[in-house]
Amino acid sequence: MVKSATKPLTLEEFLKVPETKPSSEYINGQIIQKPMPQGKHSKLQGKLVTGINEVVESRKIALAFPELRCTFGGRSIVPDVSVFAWERIPLDEGGEVANVFHTYPDWTIEILSPDQSQTKVTGNILHCLKHGSRFSWLIDPGARSVLVYPPKQQPELLQEEQEILPVPDLVSGFQLTVGQLFGWLKL
Repeated sequence: MVKSATKPLTLEEFLKVPETKPSSEYINGQIIQKPMPQGKHSKLQGKLVTGINEVVESRKIALAFPELRCTFGGRSIVPDVSVFAWERIPLDEGGEVANVFHTYPDWTIEILSPDQSQTKVTGNILHCLKHGSRFSWLIDPGARSVLVYPPKQQPELLQEEQEILPVPDLVSGFQLTVGQLFGWLKL
């Protein structure tokens, strides 16, 4: 995690700054650059986006986006996977997916990188839930575990291979066990 050493910017000023690679987030008045995704992170992210979209996109139920900037509630964050209910996807004047999302995702999925702060990531998850998200996951490839955050409930830690990962009603057709999730890491 890299923090900027420059004078603090407002959220509006931050949104005018060119994008960084990897992305930077605006949290509590600070600019924090996300760590560069590594192999396990990228593999899980790609499989999740593809798997979720295979279940929901053709039926126009929802859409999963990788690394999408979402700005709401005084923060601008870039969850690893953001899932939006179809009717909540921001559109531009031409009826296409907008480039700018000034709203919370319905479901956020974060994949912990080895040098990433679990507290910072958890803070973003809690921020999403506070502002309307229906569900969140925090995947820890190193511990082979998933923390599931349903709104207004105690988080649940899932580690057993046969455990089915709970999903929001929005994507009820998407089913995955802990073992299947981490099985994607094998070639």
